[in-house]
Amino acid sequence: MTSVLMPRVSPNWLRLREAADAAARSAELVARLGERFAGADRLVIHDLGCGTGAAARWLAPRLPATQHWIMWDRDGDLLGAAMSGKPAGITGTTRQRDIGTLAAADLAGADLVTASALIDILTTAEIDAVAAACAEARVPALIMLSVVGKVELAPADPFDAEVAAAFNAHQRRTVGERALLGPDAVTALADAFARHGVAVTLRPSPWELGADDRDLVTAWFREWLAAAVEQVPALGKPAEGYARRRLAEIAEGRLAATVHHVDLLAMP
Repeated sequence: MTSVLMPRVSPNWLRLREAADAAARSAELVARLGERFAGADRLVIHDLGCGTGAAARWLAPRLPATQHWIMWDRDGDLLGAAMSGKPAGITGTTRQRDIGTLAAADLAGADLVTASALIDILTTAEIDAVAAACAEARVPALIMLSVVGKVELAPADPFDAEVAAAFNAHQRRTVGERALLGPDAVTALADAFARHGVAVTLRPSPWELGADDRDLVTAWFREWLAAAVEQVPALGKPAEGYARRRLAEIAEGRLAATVHHVDLLAMP
């Protein structure tokens, strides 16, 4: 994405979450792609919002054939990291541009479009553009790790629900003239593909985090709570005690977090 209204994603955050993402992604949907591509000699894969290239590192070994990846991102530094960290045996090129203007012509010769943890920061028009481009180009799309607005923490705390509601509102906020879809994005994308006559399969891809994931849980929790307080400033004072309690539980390995996501496979 090129819009100055879109915040820069930290490479450190992307690296921190990579193992949890890998554990959560739907192997079933990838197996379906493997069946579709059986016998292929070469695959061209477009990775939208590629970040540091985690999707290529996870997906490339699970697909047959020689592969050429086209990495899309608005951030040149992330594109550099994606290219330097791409799996051995695949080739790659980059496109630094806005995916909100994606069109079928951009996908000429493509065999697959993929994206991870991306569509919640898109608008309805941008979601529609992605679906329309894939449908017109007759290219399957594997859209992974889309948030759905549900978090479960154990042990539970009475303040959890207020924070979750405020965070979801933050995800749906308007930035400039862009009304972000947040946890509504995966439904919007499924509906957009359906309007183009493209079959969609959804599968859960939750993060299941515990004592072995302290660094990730700490970083995720701090960002989750900060976004909630930014959206609803009145939560700020009670959030102080809540943060102390929860961060102590994380440090002691007593907090488990399930952050729900969904993977979507569209097969024209």
